[in-house]
Amino acid sequence: MAELSATLKQATPVVATRGEGVNLYDAQDNRYLDFTAGIGVTSTGHCHPRVVAAAQEQVGKLIHGQYTTIMHQPLLTLVERLGEVLPQGLDRLFFANSGSEAVEAALRLARQATGRPNMIVFHGGFHGRTVATASMTTSGTKYRSGFSPLMAGVQVSPFPDPLHYGWSQEEATRFALRELDYTLQTLAQPNDTAAFLVEPILGEGGYVPGSTEFFAGLRERADKHGILLIADEVQTGFGRTGKFWAGEHFDMSADILITAKGLASGFPLSGIAASSALMEKAWPGSQGGTYGANAVACAAAIATLDVIQDEGLVDNAAQRGAQLKDGLQQVADKHDEIAEVRGLGLLIGNEFRDKDGNPDGATAAKVQQEAARRGLLLLTCGPWGQVVRFIPALVVSEQEVDEATALWAESVAAVL
Repeated sequence: MAELSATLKQATPVVATRGEGVNLYDAQDNRYLDFTAGIGVTSTGHCHPRVVAAAQEQVGKLIHGQYTTIMHQPLLTLVERLGEVLPQGLDRLFFANSGSEAVEAALRLARQATGRPNMIVFHGGFHGRTVATASMTTSGTKYRSGFSPLMAGVQVSPFPDPLHYGWSQEEATRFALRELDYTLQTLAQPNDTAAFLVEPILGEGGYVPGSTEFFAGLRERADKHGILLIADEVQTGFGRTGKFWAGEHFDMSADILITAKGLASGFPLSGIAASSALMEKAWPGSQGGTYGANAVACAAAIATLDVIQDEGLVDNAAQRGAQLKDGLQQVADKHDEIAEVRGLGLLIGNEFRDKDGNPDGATAAKVQQEAARRGLLLLTCGPWGQVVRFIPALVVSEQEVDEATALWAESVAAVL
């Protein structure tokens, strides 16, 4: 008898049989308010009718057209449509399946384009689980332990996390940039450094936003030393933060942008975008993959873009995100154990601390589990699992946000 690996730990006990919008249902038709969105993947909600229709139609035409062998129309249309929403100057695309694959593609391009070996990443970042991407991940040891040696050429510099350091945003930013200069002076000589790889908002690291000054500092140093700036927008992109790309909040200008998760509303699809001049520096044969740019996934991604545009989901993420953050802050104001509510749009984290001010993953887990028992599905993140995160689909309504906030308040009160 075969079973799933025991190492796969479920965050909730739910066995879903169907989904609709932000709702999941089990075999007994119990309803759960899903504020996980498959870790930020189901951007248009579960089984949006237009995404379902697009996928169903494509399945009947062409399921797999390997895109280094043949081209197919969904791929060509998707490239054209993404050109309408990508930051200016990023006009060449390469597609893969997962976020990890896309990060590796960005790594490969950066090293080949610059001829330099080193990558500088930032403390708390999550970039994947493969050997290369885990080597660049510092949001928790569980992602990178037990299979050493890891990839060489990676150096870690601080991310401006005010609560972690106990400073203001300005102080944390000044410290992070000062330490980056120290890293370039002591660990990764600029002429040996291919790229800075950074999330605009830390994902698994605890939903910590960066700052305009920090990303301006990265851009300044990148330009000075011929280093590339790579924005990992796997979790933060496609409207989740109330702008199409989270980097827009910070006037971030990246040389390579990585996207995945919400790109195709649940179908496996990821990609990187760069300028023509940069992408042409990729070595022949270095980009490819059997399943990348799958025709059904591309059709779903086109429908996802249609829904985001036609239903105003970027604006909805901003409005519902402000409503959600306000509601969560009202709960936090009643409980000292919630040290901070932070984030942008529909990417909000609640950090738990104990009476001594230490990260409190145990309490965060208890509240998350209590919420699941009450019908609200959430996830934790942060190095100690001390942050409970809210990442509902972008279609979430005002009433559903109110319902989730009420269930959260009940769950927190029941545990604390």
